[in-house]
Amino acid sequence: MTPLPLFAPILLLALAAFAATRPNRRPGRLPLAAEGAALASLGLALAGAVQVMVRGGTTWPMGPGAGLLAFRLDAVSAAMTLLVSFVGWIVLRYARTYMDGEAREGAFHGLLLATLAMVLVLVQAGSLVVLASGFVSIGLVLRQLLLFYPERPEARRAAAKFTLVWGAGDVALILATGLLWAAFGTTDLMALAAASAHLPLIAQIAVALVVLAAALKTATFPLHGWLTEVMEAPTPVSALLHAGIINGGGFLLIRMAGVVQASPGAMAALVMLGGFTALFGAAVMLTQSAVKTALAWSTVAQMGFMLLQCGLGLWPLALLHIVAHSLYKAHAFLSSGMAVRAVASIRRPGPVAAPGLGAVARAFALALVLYAGVAVAFEAIAGPKSAQAVALGAILIFGVAYLVAQGLADAAPRALTRRTALASLAAALAYFSFQLLAGALWSAALPAPPAPDTLEWGLIVLAILSFGLVAVAQALFPLWAHHPASAGLRVHLANGLYLNALLDRLIGGFRASDPL
Repeated sequence: MTPLPLFAPILLLALAAFAATRPNRRPGRLPLAAEGAALASLGLALAGAVQVMVRGGTTWPMGPGAGLLAFRLDAVSAAMTLLVSFVGWIVLRYARTYMDGEAREGAFHGLLLATLAMVLVLVQAGSLVVLASGFVSIGLVLRQLLLFYPERPEARRAAAKFTLVWGAGDVALILATGLLWAAFGTTDLMALAAASAHLPLIAQIAVALVVLAAALKTATFPLHGWLTEVMEAPTPVSALLHAGIINGGGFLLIRMAGVVQASPGAMAALVMLGGFTALFGAAVMLTQSAVKTALAWSTVAQMGFMLLQCGLGLWPLALLHIVAHSLYKAHAFLSSGMAVRAVASIRRPGPVAAPGLGAVARAFALALVLYAGVAVAFEAIAGPKSAQAVALGAILIFGVAYLVAQGLADAAPRALTRRTALASLAAALAYFSFQLLAGALWSAALPAPPAPDTLEWGLIVLAILSFGLVAVAQALFPLWAHHPASAGLRVHLANGLYLNALLDRLIGGFRASDPL
């Protein structure tokens, strides 16, 4: 039986072709039809989820050849299809009003439909050939959306950077596909996972290229600049890009989890690159004053953290991260226009209690003690957790410790102290609960975390210490924020340590006035 969600891209592409005949302002009922097609795609995605529950995962090959063209419907692709269809429907519903009266309104809806169709093909890919083709197609269509206002020099510059970085990722993935075909005689994703127990040298090179492609697709350090400059496109494009398309690199790693996990070097590279990108993006985000720019740097940080999860072998949690981040970021971008008004309407709470070094130390100790207690309780109920999962929870709890520090400041009221302590407990409970949920949904389709070796233990300790030090520095920020050195550091961070300007120069010095 053909997976029902496969009909969704066909429907969307047919309507996108119709939109090409009405590219101008007020294209009749096309916007409403686009929203209806997205809703129908969501219905097909729900039907696909039911198919998975009834029949389990299935691969649907197309044409001759050993896994060259194939589609896959299982717990992973069903979840991603549901996510993409839901976010796509919301974005198209928003765009119907947002783009009303634009000069090229019909063309915009057609391009958005085509992009959504290509993403749906990507998440249902059953072979590397289909996966690579999906990435290439998305890049071609998304470039046109980024150039929707071609008269804007900043939009042309952002589109040029996107094309360069995304295209480099495409080249890396195509090369990896060819090498894996040469090594195993197939590009079927399930067959590759089954053959990954032993990786010959040519396959190890392919895995390195897969990791490179994922890093380029997720805008990781140091080639992250294009993602922070795509705000010249209409808001629905920003929402779809940051809430969906940017997750493509993470999905690639999850789909190739068995092969990637067979390479300790690839896993170590993901931990180091992802961890540093997460810290870097979070630090820069805190210095941004524009709402959309801060959200873009937040995406950089979140993508880095997702790569860190993949490097630790926590594949179900990485997939859960994709789902949660997509829903949050779509809402954040689509509601960004009301952010200034909402902040202005908030009643000012008065002076904030600044915690001292002792309060910060007590806060982190309290948060870790609560976390350890919850971890022991969950272990007694659900069995032991991997060292990687426990370490990731400790990293997450550092963020809560920052809030607890506010409640333990000497000037803090007792009610605030009580609320922040409860927040720490709630975060620990939520982490282990969602971990159980992710495991129940996707662990059967994804490999278990590997037993940590010496390198893995070293990286785990390094990640915990790095995130812990940054969290402590953030908690103590009120004490050193007015130091002259911190003012200069803030300026450098606000400019992303000028790496984006360096990239401009290295790739030919794109100037805002240059045509493509």
